Amino acid sequence: MDRLKEAGFLISEDGTLHPPLIDKEGLRQIHRPASQLEIITRQDWLRRHLPEYLPFFANGEEIIPEHIEPILVEVTTEQQHNLFRVARLLWSIPFSKGYGRRLRFLIMDRANNKLIGLLALQSPPLSFPARDRLFRYPPGRKTEMVNQTMDIQTLGAVPPYDRLLGGKLVALIAASNEIRQVYWHKYSGRATEMAQRILPPHLVALTTTSAFGRSSLYNRLRYNGIRIAESLGYTEGYGTFHLMELYPLFRRFLESQGISTRGGFGTGPRRKWQTMVRALDRLGLSSDLLRHGIKREVFLFRLVDNLEAYMEGRDTEPAYRNLPFSDLVTWWRERWLLPRAERMDGWRKWRKEEIKSLLLIEQDKAAK
Repeated sequence: MDRLKEAGFLISEDGTLHPPLIDKEGLRQIHRPASQLEIITRQDWLRRHLPEYLPFFANGEEIIPEHIEPILVEVTTEQQHNLFRVARLLWSIPFSKGYGRRLRFLIMDRANNKLIGLLALQSPPLSFPARDRLFRYPPGRKTEMVNQTMDIQTLGAVPPYDRLLGGKLVALIAASNEIRQVYWHKYSGRATEMAQRILPPHLVALTTTSAFGRSSLYNRLRYNGIRIAESLGYTEGYGTFHLMELYPLFRRFLESQGISTRGGFGTGPRRKWQTMVRALDRLGLSSDLLRHGIKREVFLFRLVDNLEAYMEGRDTEPAYRNLPFSDLVTWWRERWLLPRAERMDGWRKWRKEEIKSLLLIEQDKAAK
């Protein structure tokens, strides 16, 4: 409770949480303890591996905007996984390995072999009201239809490319032909782990939620008049991030009561939620503590033009949009990159050595 109060939450007499009325920087501050907890637990790994991966991050002076040449790299090797892991720790919100079907990508700058940004997709939640209100699924086929979409788990650019609106580039790339083609090749004819069903390998839509309320990244994201990200409203304000410092304690408490908290197939994306609900219940606390009240904007990326008709079973084949990676890059360069580089020059001062100060903690502090 003290930690929540320090973060600015108000707690009424009945135990209800009320979020602080703050801006996006304040919301980042609320997420920071959970993110710092991840960094602290990975200190030994970071000290061993950061020197190997720091060269993949650019200094501002190494970037020539006109020469930036983005390429899409699917994460498949150990080195790529490790680079993704280091970069993801720079995010303001905690990292999750994801669940179900997963795809991870590095967006690299071929001009200097530096990392621009990250994109990670995972299986969608089976129940997602903002999405489900759009469709009348065929009887008995909701799981089949929903699992032809994916949820964007990680999307963004790393410094200094983020200063040059690299996040807009990664968001555009999420809707590209190449992403759904990778999905097709990876999952065509492959049975699901839980039900051993072979689902159609179509990827027809993506969903995601903004990290901090209304999203400046996804709003007004268009390509040649096509709206790439469509706002579906806001979430209800439930989650676990504000209690993540207590999660290890909740797990140990339940395990001491003979209740398993291990993950794996069959536990689904709500394992942390379920663990916390069980622990709160056994401690005599209300599960309303999971209602942090911070509402996130929900977005839909349509990858087909006949999405409603396909999801409702009226069309048997998806009518894919044609969004080539190269065309999206060209659009981003002319629409966002070059104008931004001309208006601002603060990105030139970024030094990748700053990543060390963000990720490496003095050993005496890490031990506390």
